[in-house]
Amino acid sequence: MLELRHFKLIAAVADTGSLVSASRQLHLTSSALSHQLRDAEERLGVQLFQRRQRRLLLTDAGEKLLTSARRVLNEVAQAEAVCRAHPKDDLLRLSTGCYTVYGWLPPLLGQWQGEYPRAELRIVLEATRQPLDALLSGGLDLALTTDVPPHAKLARTALFTDELMLVVPAGHALARRAHVTAEELASEHLLTYAAPREQLDIFTRVFWPANVEPQRVSPVPLTEALIELVRGGMGVTALPGWMLPAQGQGLHALRLTPRGIRRRWSAVTRVSRQRPASLTRFVQLLRERFASEGPKAPPLLLGTG
Repeated sequence: MLELRHFKLIAAVADTGSLVSASRQLHLTSSALSHQLRDAEERLGVQLFQRRQRRLLLTDAGEKLLTSARRVLNEVAQAEAVCRAHPKDDLLRLSTGCYTVYGWLPPLLGQWQGEYPRAELRIVLEATRQPLDALLSGGLDLALTTDVPPHAKLARTALFTDELMLVVPAGHALARRAHVTAEELASEHLLTYAAPREQLDIFTRVFWPANVEPQRVSPVPLTEALIELVRGGMGVTALPGWMLPAQGQGLHALRLTPRGIRRRWSAVTRVSRQRPASLTRFVQLLRERFASEGPKAPPLLLGTG
């Protein structure tokens, strides 16, 4: 079954004629869109585009799907417009780019709720993997996520920077290394979150820039399960250091690529002249917390270099 992201991709490529142009329109890399298009064609079992003179042209099957895609996108836009026309008072809808991030919220909620006792914070879990899309469509008020591309309709408040690390069992051969390359990692059993590959940094920033695909990948839905499977020698995974347990017996983390994979976390809202005071204050509390104490990796777990 296709998802909304596939319909947006098909419409954008049909309108622009290339993945490069569509990537600018959708604010994703052309490499990520290429994999997304391949995923759509594999799900359907048909070719949607063919290349002619450096342009991507719809096949007959693609033409038929485009008609359906435009209808679906139009109906979704109309439904979102109706919802935006009837906003709820003092409602803050929040999502993040990672489920583990929700653990940051409890220390802030007491102070925020004390200052705004009539405000309601609602976690929109279904937007976790694509919070920016939900923001732009009006389904969210605040997103906590990484590496936000410039966008005229989005306002970004920087929070902190972390580093994505490769986590391996303590006795693993790679545990003696300071860093690992995409080529060296390709033969490992990679455990990842259960999300499309174009949403995972290990693919978009490590494997795909090197034109490498891992030989074996298994999706795992929970961070705790990822960590325990690695600890048990079932594979390796990529996580920021602050997600790893303070008592890290049985685990070791090392740098991905010689330069490392750094990520910038931000609180993102829609640009507006009438932003609610409760939302402004929540973002301020986030900034104050991470300015003084951002998530830190346990130093005994990190590879040197």
